[in-house]
Amino acid sequence: MSEANIGEIRLFGFTRIPNGWFACDGSLKSIAEYQPLFVLIGTTYGGDGIQTFGVPDLRGRLPVHQGTGTTGTNYPLGLSAGTETVTLTVAQIPSHTHVAFASTSNATTATPGPSVVPAAQTADLLYATNPAALTPLPMATTATGPNPGGPLPHDNLMPTLTGSFCICWSGVFPPHS
Repeated sequence: MSEANIGEIRLFGFTRIPNGWFACDGSLKSIAEYQPLFVLIGTTYGGDGIQTFGVPDLRGRLPVHQGTGTTGTNYPLGLSAGTETVTLTVAQIPSHTHVAFASTSNATTATPGPSVVPAAQTADLLYATNPAALTPLPMATTATGPNPGGPLPHDNLMPTLTGSFCICWSGVFPPHS
């Protein structure tokens, strides 16, 4: 492995942490013991800045380059944002309607199909064999039943491939201009 810069973060394809590196697990380190790394990252990722500093916590996180993104969103260094699961609120669901077709004619079949609602062969129930010839009617929520779904979160995780992110604490102090 070539000589790494202190503060450099690499992705490794194995679980062992190489010598001179820390796992990017959010753990606190001693400033006195690892001063060169502290000089570079300070308390950006945690710590009290007197005795300790934190290394980045990339467990379950997607790294994003710091700065302003193409959409104008600002990503300051050290920002930890996002969530693995999301529970939608009513305000996040676009308003929409469902159209139902009805007829007062007697049903000719009780067998459901793509354009047939199952019904008994009387004029008392919802039925339509030719929805295009009928008038759409608005339905009240009491007619359509309770709101579907529930307050449970759904997965918000993009396809991923995991590895071991590590930060170098023993290497070349990076020059700056």
